[in-house]
Amino acid sequence: MKIYAFAIAMMFGINTFTFAQKNSTTPVQAGKDVAIVKTTAGSVRGYIHNGIFTYKGIPYATAKRFEAPAKVTPWENVRSSMTYGPVAPLLNPTTQVHDESEFLFHHDWGYANEDCLRVNVWTPGINDGKKRPVMFWIHGGGYTAGSSQELPSYDGESISKTGDVVLVSVNHRLNILGFLDLSDFSDKYKQSANNSFHDLVAALQWVKENISNFGGDPNNVTIFGQSGGGGKVSTLMSAPSAKGLFHKAIVQSGVWSDFQDQNISKRIGAAVVAELGFSASQVDSLQKVPFDKLVAAGNKALQKVRDQLAAEGKPVGPGIRFGWGPTLDGTFLPYQMTDPKALAISADVPLIIGSTKNEFMQSLRNPELRNATAAQVREFLQKTWGDKTDAYIAAVNKAYPNNARPNDLVDIDSFFRRGMVAQANAKAALGGAPVFMYLFTWQSPVMDGDYKAIHCMEIPFVMNNIARCEEMTGGGKEAYELASKMSQAWINFARNGNPNHKGLVQWPRYEVNTGATMMFDNVPAIRNHPDKEFLELVLNTPPRF
Repeated sequence: MKIYAFAIAMMFGINTFTFAQKNSTTPVQAGKDVAIVKTTAGSVRGYIHNGIFTYKGIPYATAKRFEAPAKVTPWENVRSSMTYGPVAPLLNPTTQVHDESEFLFHHDWGYANEDCLRVNVWTPGINDGKKRPVMFWIHGGGYTAGSSQELPSYDGESISKTGDVVLVSVNHRLNILGFLDLSDFSDKYKQSANNSFHDLVAALQWVKENISNFGGDPNNVTIFGQSGGGGKVSTLMSAPSAKGLFHKAIVQSGVWSDFQDQNISKRIGAAVVAELGFSASQVDSLQKVPFDKLVAAGNKALQKVRDQLAAEGKPVGPGIRFGWGPTLDGTFLPYQMTDPKALAISADVPLIIGSTKNEFMQSLRNPELRNATAAQVREFLQKTWGDKTDAYIAAVNKAYPNNARPNDLVDIDSFFRRGMVAQANAKAALGGAPVFMYLFTWQSPVMDGDYKAIHCMEIPFVMNNIARCEEMTGGGKEAYELASKMSQAWINFARNGNPNHKGLVQWPRYEVNTGATMMFDNVPAIRNHPDKEFLELVLNTPPRF
């Protein structure tokens, strides 16, 4: 029977190892002829784990420092792609960690190298002619840190297996390497202000050209990311050159705000050049400056420009983009993210958007609040909200009637939530592709429940990675049940633009007037404008600090 099956596979051109692996009882399969796929630059070899073909560290582009990404030089032999590639160098490499929080997050810092333009792929099948939805994950860390392997929740095996989707994750240039604006100095650096995003576009182009061989559909790509990754998704939705490379988008705890003015980014670039003692004609010398020296010059340049702006009566403060991040350069980003013209670029792209209930909690930043009594919490609120304290407490209790601990009153996020609501309102007002809003309120039982629905808590549920993230989620039955519902919603959305499925209460599209919001908790439920009074209060009455 096995010989007959092998003959059929050969007759119809099916990858023989793809066919044979279905009957294997070995969890891991790896070898010189295992999981080989052709790409435009050459063949790569991955491995199979629990039936999922896995590829890590595949180069999607190459780039000289501060220059635009270019095609990879083709290779002749099969390239081994079984371990993660290099990550972008960080401004502040980790030398020590906080024991308790690291227990929850389990960061994998990887190894740094400027040659970091790599993708990872998880897929149920290769060379099989199937057109599976492609989910393109963009890591968090703001615009200066992070990587595709940083958190165990990022692993794509589980969602690929349960959803029959192709999961792609990506590394790209960050911080000063991804955003130093040298456009005034040379044409070769004309797009350097946004090289980090040019990398992401190059990765999406790689997907378009290669993902078919990995069993994916290049015409059904969903980009999604959390925190800085969510901001990157929103930025790509504003970029004309990215249009058509993705077809759906998911923003998780992102930031919706204006891009940096290029007059500022150019001043920072000039200040870095001057700080290193180079003239305009010597700008190419920056390519050879050691990274740590470059970072030090960048830090000094940022402070210098910040001081100059303050002296000119243009201080940099909240709501003003400054430093290493996306710049309104007139070409890659011709419009501010909030501009109707930017919104129109992705008007036909369905969107899921949301955040977590607690994000960056006061009780973890202020240890005295961790086990505070009701009286102590009220005293803290009185200092920050003054005569609006009672109104604040009432608004929080109305939005979250199931709060159980006194410090729940101070741990409610408004920063991410109000940005997500503003973006959803702007998107919904277009009357184009649908928007689906969520609020992740599930409370982790780990560490006596102190970490609640902290920033990043929803990622294990989205990726169906509870087993990999037991320290964060507790690994209990309720976590698994919610992950099944939440990940399936993301999978269905990637497949057809609608997150609804039979295991979840009906999730209506978000409209400005109704504000329908999926509350992801042990019992998911839809609430309309669940925290309207709370958001109005924090927007109209800034707390006193």
